Amino acid sequence: MDSAAVPCFVPEELIVEKAVEHTDLAQRILTRFADVPIARVEDAQQIWLQAQHARVRHEWQGKVLLARQRGPFLRLCPGTKKHICCLYQNLDVAAGCDLNCTYCILQGYLQSSLVTWYCNLEDLYQEVDRELTSHPEHFYRIGTGELSDSLTFDPCTHLAVDLVRFFRTRRNAILELKSKNTHVDELLEVDHGGRTVVSWSLNAAPIARSEEAAAPDIEARLRAARKVQEAGYWLGFHFDPMIDYPDWRQGYRETVDRLFSAIRPEQIAWISLGALRYPAAMDEAIRKNYPESTIVLGELLPGIDGKYRYLKTMRLEMFREMVRWIRGYSAAPVVYLCMESDEVWHKAFGWSPGSSARLKVLLDDRVRSAPK
Repeated sequence: MDSAAVPCFVPEELIVEKAVEHTDLAQRILTRFADVPIARVEDAQQIWLQAQHARVRHEWQGKVLLARQRGPFLRLCPGTKKHICCLYQNLDVAAGCDLNCTYCILQGYLQSSLVTWYCNLEDLYQEVDRELTSHPEHFYRIGTGELSDSLTFDPCTHLAVDLVRFFRTRRNAILELKSKNTHVDELLEVDHGGRTVVSWSLNAAPIARSEEAAAPDIEARLRAARKVQEAGYWLGFHFDPMIDYPDWRQGYRETVDRLFSAIRPEQIAWISLGALRYPAAMDEAIRKNYPESTIVLGELLPGIDGKYRYLKTMRLEMFREMVRWIRGYSAAPVVYLCMESDEVWHKAFGWSPGSSARLKVLLDDRVRSAPK
């Protein structure tokens, strides 16, 4: 599917918590969708509860809740015990996604298709400013792609542009926008100051077609990345989750080849690798929500973290091949594993950072200065 064939998301209904109705972001959205039905509610929590208890997950498809973020916007990625984590900070500006990938963790975590956009941005800016100024010696990698795709709703909210401008002058932090979508045109005109990494999730083309069918295809994502490259941004790429299928070597090798044919490696900050994994409870959700998907039929067993994972031998084979193909093109990007043990690092890469703290330093050092 080409980017031209992927329409921008349009909500079927806006549900507005009265506490945020007059915020700048809510007014921007309400003006943009003046013809969309609006329901006003006193308490967004009641809507969340209704959505979570819906008979089927897709019952709330197309509805968007404009709400106040009640907890902190910024939180450390929880990681996994006995696994090396990059110590990333999540910035929760939205919850939910319209791309509906079969393996998406949100179907287990959020339990409904209701999308939420948090509109109390002044609280967000104050919270992040307070954190960054309180710890000037600490470097923060902060991303918005944990509970939603960072760019898929940007034609509706224009929030990515706001965040790029906010982080432009923050010298001890960098923003990562992580996406499968191609809505980058507004980013091209922004003075980003080298303080934003725009990243894409990539996969083998057959997997993108079958498991990420609502997202732009791999070529469209790389065309968007090339535009962003020309605008001087750092770029990142995430092969996560890698999925085992009969021709996985050919499929992933072709995507690596396409990546380095499109992008100058000196502007790639990092490339992450991760194999398919999900909590045991999500197995039933995938089978129910996407009965045509075959990803749950692989050789998946519970790991030490309780998540279903491929056998270690399979993961090692995938990671070894990927790093060999990537390094055949460039030594510049940091290539790292997501949520794997020190043992897997050593066996796949021949070395390991040894700890989450050391991996954090490698990634931080890569983006402290503007891309060349």
